[in-house]
Amino acid sequence: MSLKLQTHSEQVAAHLRGELMRGRWRNLLPGVHKLSADLDVNHNTIHAALQLLEEEGLLTSQGRGRPRRVTLPRGTVVTKTLRLKILCYEWLDRGQPYTVELLARLKAAGFAPDFAKKSLQDLGFDAKRVAAFIETYPADAWMVIGGNRETLEWFANSGVPALAIFGRFSGVDIAASGIHKLPILVTILERLYAMGHRRIVLLARKERRLPDPGLFEQKFLDELEHHGLAVGAYNLPDWEENPAGLLACLDSLFKHTPPTALLISEPAVYIAVERYLIQRGIKIPEQVSMLCTQNDPVFNWHDPIPAHMVTDLRPVTNRAIRWATNVAQGKKDRDQKTFKVKWIEGGTLGPAPKENI
Repeated sequence: MSLKLQTHSEQVAAHLRGELMRGRWRNLLPGVHKLSADLDVNHNTIHAALQLLEEEGLLTSQGRGRPRRVTLPRGTVVTKTLRLKILCYEWLDRGQPYTVELLARLKAAGFAPDFAKKSLQDLGFDAKRVAAFIETYPADAWMVIGGNRETLEWFANSGVPALAIFGRFSGVDIAASGIHKLPILVTILERLYAMGHRRIVLLARKERRLPDPGLFEQKFLDELEHHGLAVGAYNLPDWEENPAGLLACLDSLFKHTPPTALLISEPAVYIAVERYLIQRGIKIPEQVSMLCTQNDPVFNWHDPIPAHMVTDLRPVTNRAIRWATNVAQGKKDRDQKTFKVKWIEGGTLGPAPKENI
């Protein structure tokens, strides 16, 4: 008996056949370009594999340039695969290491995950637009990264299984996987106060400020008050989320009573602020201390390394996989799990300028 080795096209056809039998695609198969990108296989191999599936009667061609129709034989038993859509905060989230890992692990676990065609930012963080979008692109369950409160409340009330990953899920009846930054925030603010800082500003994104401050942002304001500092819009300023808006905000902050410490909610904004300060000859940390409340690999290339918060995101991803498994098994899961964070002091924190002490 001889062993017949499968060609590349036969291997791809076997993979696609298995996905069809698990119900990954119901009506139409994705196009050749998408399959080629997803499977990291050249177009010719994909074409050959699809031809084999057409000959088996599993697919029907609709003509050049049109997606093939799924035509499983009558009586075929399909094992349902949970169709998961990941709704990102913004497009950049698709390339983050933890989202890449999440997508790979969901696929390995037998689910059918994919990124939504639009992000929350594209939809204006508007719950009505999110609802209309979801009706257009249905899925069995959704994962929402960095969701604002209005959007997460809509998911919680919609009956659509959803998991919030980060975002403003506190107080919302929705499954969640996030990180717990408040104890570290308290430690950092105590440290800054002891170093003489009295003008401390947090630059946070709009959905974290409005319609009211999020849990982290409110804790920031409460801790300033706890230390006897007057609190107002200066400490948590509003700003338009574009380069011009950030520039206007910074110009206003540094015009009369420049802050001595800046807490910044994400790396991209941190780098933009850092550039602003360098261009104006404002020294870090001699004139202003800086800290980012997230981590980014680019910080490893800074000298000195910025003070920043660091989280092991593996537990966050593990929780997401467990939630998807529970949903696939028909179990109700609205537990909210948060995980610890630590901070790297780096070299961007220093005593407040003497004239401000």
